[in-house]
Amino acid sequence: MAGPTADGAVRGLAAGTTGRSEKKNFNEAERTVVLRSEPEQGPGPGVADSLARQSVWFRERPVGQQELFTLAVAIAGVMIVGRAVARRLEVPDAIVLVVLGVLAGLIPQVPNVDLPPDVVLLLFLPPLIYNAAFLSAPRESRENAIPITGLAFGATAATIIGVGWVTRLVLPGLGWAPALAFAAAVAPTDAVAATSVLTRLGAPQRVVTILEGEGLINDAVALTAFGLAVEAMAHPFTWGHGVARLAEVVLGGIAYGLVVAMVIGRIRRHVHDPASQILISLITPFVAYIPAEELDVSGVLATVVVGVYLGTRSDGLIQPASRVTGTMFWRMLIFLLESALFVLLGLELRSLVDHLPGAHTAATLAGASAAVVGTVIGIRLGWELLVSPLARFLPGPHPAFVRNPWRQRLVIGWGGMRGAISLAIVLTLPTMLHGGAFTERPTLVFLAAIVVMATLIGQGLTLGPLLGVLGLAQSERHQRAEASARAKVTEAGLARLDELAEAGEVDEDTASVYRQLFEMRLDRVRVALGDASEDDVVDTAGLSRELVRAERDKLAEMYRHGEVSDEIRRSISRTLDLQEPRPFG
Repeated sequence: MAGPTADGAVRGLAAGTTGRSEKKNFNEAERTVVLRSEPEQGPGPGVADSLARQSVWFRERPVGQQELFTLAVAIAGVMIVGRAVARRLEVPDAIVLVVLGVLAGLIPQVPNVDLPPDVVLLLFLPPLIYNAAFLSAPRESRENAIPITGLAFGATAATIIGVGWVTRLVLPGLGWAPALAFAAAVAPTDAVAATSVLTRLGAPQRVVTILEGEGLINDAVALTAFGLAVEAMAHPFTWGHGVARLAEVVLGGIAYGLVVAMVIGRIRRHVHDPASQILISLITPFVAYIPAEELDVSGVLATVVVGVYLGTRSDGLIQPASRVTGTMFWRMLIFLLESALFVLLGLELRSLVDHLPGAHTAATLAGASAAVVGTVIGIRLGWELLVSPLARFLPGPHPAFVRNPWRQRLVIGWGGMRGAISLAIVLTLPTMLHGGAFTERPTLVFLAAIVVMATLIGQGLTLGPLLGVLGLAQSERHQRAEASARAKVTEAGLARLDELAEAGEVDEDTASVYRQLFEMRLDRVRVALGDASEDDVVDTAGLSRELVRAERDKLAEMYRHGEVSDEIRRSISRTLDLQEPRPFG
């Protein structure tokens, strides 16, 4: 088991390591941001001075209100501007946020920041992992189990070993344990950035499903490997102990996750208030993650199990009103968490560069960055193009994927961008090693940041053009598939309405009103399917907006004249919000 790690960076770490906090040279637990001031340096500019500077990585000083306010405004400003720019350019938000974060970090008035590892570990990871697991598609994942499993386990393991070996080559003084911990941090992919591009351009659904399924599982694989590597950094252990520890944290995490999932599921069946449902969903990932870590098992796997269990049963556990509100809440929460991580990455680059060991020249860092990025991308492409086709030789029936052309495998290989999870993992690297300062930690964090930016920007901006060149962009086909599904759902509701009217359970006037609503929905779907022209269909969306606008104007007038209270105004306004037409497709 892992012992103390001097700064509490690895307390519980993803796979259930057992390091405990000894915050002697770090921040107090309650502080979420540390503003750094450079230590005084002697006249000698050599390596000894650099090592001394690393051993006193930064001095703490109180966080001033003005500085904290400046930092918060900078982060919020970057998030708002980045979101608008990303929408205009039609690129993933993460790409723009990282670039703007770097630019914001160049502003002298913006202070250097350093996120405490415990905060990154406990605040960001549980909800990010839980949300990805909750939104997984089990049926599609089962149909593509072979490619998903191959990527999640095989490609991730190959990446950890390959990147770890290359990292030791470019940083000769680095041991195997920290090299593998770094490699595990950059091994998991961020499916959100890739699938946002693929879905918008209408890439084959199987490609999107494989990337999403892989992204969920390889998070757990990489975090488990990272936890074991960090544990080995504190107390080296044998391969036998490593295998036993791996079985312990994996089986224990899954078992604990199942218990939590069933308990939460029973509770949610008896809770009907939307606000309470959202509150339960908010604390669920932390209930799954934190106690599991305290039990020395995998909190990541526990969170994944809970997310998948509840996500596949959401229709039976949550009322429709709660689902609508809860979906909006979680979309906003995940957007804020991911955006904050990407912006903080950009802001932290300036501080990382300041604290890089003086023994590394710019040429050395450039070469190391190119080697690591090339290894990360090359191993994944090699796996998809060379190893993945070998699945056809496995015994038993195979999914259709093994007969897919190389074009789809190339897109899957090129879609392995790194993102928020990698950032959250690498920031939890311990600052102390063997009783002294871990001088290469800023170098590893810097390299991880380069990997994230290189894959997000390089692969993210070229994924769309690659789809076009390969002839896999089929956005119109995706829209037609959705429209066809909407038509079948609406026709089922219309048929049930006719049955109720014929049985006399609904009077004809009421049935006529609802029948017109269903017919108008079908008209919109027929336009999307090309079965009707827009000239033949009444612009119900425009009419609905005009009617809602008139209602809002009247409500505002009544409130100004004191005819209704603020409580009534808000209640009616919420009803009008639900009536506001939403864009189709």
